[in-house]
Amino acid sequence: MRGYDVIVIGAGHNGLVAATVLAQAGLSVHVLERADVVGGACRTETPFPRAPRLRASTGAYLLGLMPPELLATLNLDLPLLRRDPHYFLPTLDGRYLLLGSNQESNAAQFEQFFTAQDARAAQALGAELAALAEDLAPAWLTEPLPVEETAERYIRPALRDTFVSLVRGSAMAYLSRFGFASELVMAMYAVTDGMPGLTGSPWTPGSGHNLLVHNMCRLPGAGGTWMVVRGGMGTVTQRLAERATAAGATIRTGVLVDRIVLDQGAASGVVTAQGEQLTAKVVLVATDPYRLPDLLGSDCPTALRDRIAEYARRSVGQTMKVNLALSDLPRFTALPTPMGQHSTTVHLLPPPAADGSVLTALREAFDAASQGRLEPLPPVEWYLHSTLDPSLSDDQGRHSSALFVQGVPAQPAGSSWEVEKAGYVDRLLSFVEQFTPGLSSLVVDVQALAPPDIERHFGITGGNIFHVDNAFSFTDRLPYRLGIPGVYAGAAGCHPAGSVIGAAGHNAAQVILTDLA
Repeated sequence: MRGYDVIVIGAGHNGLVAATVLAQAGLSVHVLERADVVGGACRTETPFPRAPRLRASTGAYLLGLMPPELLATLNLDLPLLRRDPHYFLPTLDGRYLLLGSNQESNAAQFEQFFTAQDARAAQALGAELAALAEDLAPAWLTEPLPVEETAERYIRPALRDTFVSLVRGSAMAYLSRFGFASELVMAMYAVTDGMPGLTGSPWTPGSGHNLLVHNMCRLPGAGGTWMVVRGGMGTVTQRLAERATAAGATIRTGVLVDRIVLDQGAASGVVTAQGEQLTAKVVLVATDPYRLPDLLGSDCPTALRDRIAEYARRSVGQTMKVNLALSDLPRFTALPTPMGQHSTTVHLLPPPAADGSVLTALREAFDAASQGRLEPLPPVEWYLHSTLDPSLSDDQGRHSSALFVQGVPAQPAGSSWEVEKAGYVDRLLSFVEQFTPGLSSLVVDVQALAPPDIERHFGITGGNIFHVDNAFSFTDRLPYRLGIPGVYAGAAGCHPAGSVIGAAGHNAAQVILTDLA
């Protein structure tokens, strides 16, 4: 038997952050990861048999929400690349928006292709979200408070009611306050910020919190936008692993923890699937919360078991990631001249519904996903990061690209993703080809990850990329202290939210240090 101060289960980004903080504090830390590589869903891989040297961020694909204060605490230097422009909204009728840091250009495009009212609404939206992000930032690196207490402590008085309504309400209700004249523009903001990882739709209560989370971009040089990491997202977790080991932590991959061992009601270590026994004063579970009942067995408190069951019921995986190897860059009909549009988040929205409304089309698509139907297609976000980061190209000049599809069924009703996936991907590519004719001829290879594939490939139970739906906020998320002395949680299901943030790992480590002291 080998003994440590802390055993961390899971070497995703939060587990690695926690290991670094705890090791820097002088504790002996041992990290156990069941996969053969560190990183969880934050990794860079070579997933294309037909382009074997082409690298891709197969899971998480952008970095936006990691607090700069955490980077300083960890002494973590990341090669970040700003996307400017960062949003591209092409349409099928020749209009477009290519939004970046040039506010005059943004306003001119709104007025040319949409309305001046949309420009004013977008500017007001951005200003208010920036103010909320500035106020809320300190709350992300400490233990959570209930929503109203968070507002009282952190949010400026003029925005407190707005903050509470946004967190508890829907993304669509919040966006409606700003007076957008064009449904297409409003739909773009609702989908890109309100929907990633969400179960339901932008009309779902709590989707407002998801929208706020996705606007907490404060990285140096970001200008409030999400950034590309040179070398792919695996760079983040590889450098975190380096920081952890430099601080004295040890990391082992390919080791599955079978159960947490308690002695007189308190943590005393773990037993691996291979029968290895390791002792520790503290066990930090940096995995999705759905593994906790099995890890704890009969020692899992009933209240915790019930809480996790509620998360599972309301946190259904409805995201699909389609990684693409492309032989060349596509050409957009709405903007054929290269002006930076390939390095953005490309928003591809469905055509209007029978009543002429794009918002109706969105609602119908998300309702279909909740019911297990594959028709109609949901909106798609598209990325071509190798345009900014040549290390994600190969020696033949091929490009690493991805479709991020928000609003697919966890399982197709009466069928399975194993049966339906190939045909569904073909339909997605046909939809994208409406905006970029000839795309199919550029596709060299495809790695399609439906929710069950996300579960298998990254080890995320249920395939929800945020573990616990971001409709759960603050004290409604999984607590760091689990009600068993010496057993803690510290991954994406905890405060502040799901995404590549690292704050949950940091905060769990601080709670552990406080309790040990």
